[in-house]
Amino acid sequence: MASLTGQEGWEAVIGLETHVQLGTNSKIFTQASTNFGDDPNTNINPMVCGLPGTLPVLNKKVLEYAVKAAMALNLKVAEHSKFDRKQYFYPDLPKNYQISQYDEPIAEDGWIEVEIAEKGKETYIKKIGIERLHMEEDAGKLVHVGSDGLSGSKYSLVDYNRAGIALAEIVSKPDLRTGREAAEYASEIRRIMRYLGVSDGNMQEGSLRCDVNISVRQGNHAPFGVKVEIKNMNSFSAIQKACEYEITRQIKAITEGQRIVQETRLWDESKQITTSMRSKEVASDYRYFPDPDLGPIEIERDRRTSWNYELPELPASKRHRYVEEIGLSIYDARVITDELPMAEYFESAMASGAEPKALANWLMGDISAYLNSNKITIQDIRLYPSQLAELVKLISNGSISGKIAKDILPELIEEGGSPATLIAERGLAMISDTNELKAIMSSLMGLHPDETKAFRDGKTKLQGFFVGQLMKQTGGKADPKVTNKVVLDMLNATAD
Repeated sequence: MASLTGQEGWEAVIGLETHVQLGTNSKIFTQASTNFGDDPNTNINPMVCGLPGTLPVLNKKVLEYAVKAAMALNLKVAEHSKFDRKQYFYPDLPKNYQISQYDEPIAEDGWIEVEIAEKGKETYIKKIGIERLHMEEDAGKLVHVGSDGLSGSKYSLVDYNRAGIALAEIVSKPDLRTGREAAEYASEIRRIMRYLGVSDGNMQEGSLRCDVNISVRQGNHAPFGVKVEIKNMNSFSAIQKACEYEITRQIKAITEGQRIVQETRLWDESKQITTSMRSKEVASDYRYFPDPDLGPIEIERDRRTSWNYELPELPASKRHRYVEEIGLSIYDARVITDELPMAEYFESAMASGAEPKALANWLMGDISAYLNSNKITIQDIRLYPSQLAELVKLISNGSISGKIAKDILPELIEEGGSPATLIAERGLAMISDTNELKAIMSSLMGLHPDETKAFRDGKTKLQGFFVGQLMKQTGGKADPKVTNKVVLDMLNATAD
């Protein structure tokens, strides 16, 4: 594993703050809806707006989701925690303070394992520490009219629909060293949250947002450098590219004698660069204090045990099991386990007796291609896992060819049903009868005497021509192994 960033002797130090919107139907402290895409400022109420006389009440489902997320990240769940008020003034924060957790978060000191796969390099597993997970409410959203950002806009509008939606903020330790590692870490966090069902992790809708803290140093024993924060990344690709750009920028600046300043920068996707947003050289004083309207949080041991019992098998565990017990390659295991519904489909089909590698190939190949081109998920198709297993077994036992299977797959995906029944109704079963294939081959040789003579004269590549013709005559139903043997035997017999 290489930790250097491309210039000998330099190392990047990267940490991520990941904000995960918890997928509850109502907000963290009120019954206002969390539905995405509604008209601006329709999912608000006096509590969201911080009007006098309103009191927050913690959504129990938010606490459950936060604790389950913490457990899945191997964090230690606190027996006692509390909420605090974080004071800052910004148009998208109607109360002029945010309810968050400061010195007593719901969970601390965890880790996850991340598989780092780079083209042309050996895949490696890295353990990434997680500092803490805390609950807080989201802010509203500013819409800058006339520009993509504040700079150059004519005016700004604010939508408070997002204000008060529950967030779990996950803060990693500074254990990441490359842009690829940062992107893979964020991807694994999203994958875990989706497996748990606590968030949809939709980055385009803002359900999962990442801020990167990054510095560079000369050698892995040198003190940490000056930290720069990068915001505005809505994809894992953007996280990787922003890190790589910023690493190069900081190393170049230092080697040219410039000083790195502590600041917040934005990732410009169109220009593929980071740009300065604001200086952070003067530390913000948020004047945290315990929220007087919310009591302490104490979770009974039995409740924690119950929530822990409800956790599903997580992605890393599935990957290990698929490689070590089922025999899939590391790559195949990564692809199949990327989404829980795909992994569940795979396991259900495997339980019906089909060979795992063949199943994985169909799911990663033709079926995934169909899903992508039609913008649907594995949950939308009508081909049941048992029916895919049946199709795979029909190929493996020689009843049909792979080509026939590919031809009927779209219909099976759209309509469902038994592949064996469909094959019988259409007369698509593979032709393996030697005498039937010999008769067809004899006819072909009569139709192509010149090619037959050329084969006898040493142009043995013409075997492929006759195999192709025979396949054409049978509509691709001829058994390839038997066909090749019949063609070769008859051509050689003719040569004699």
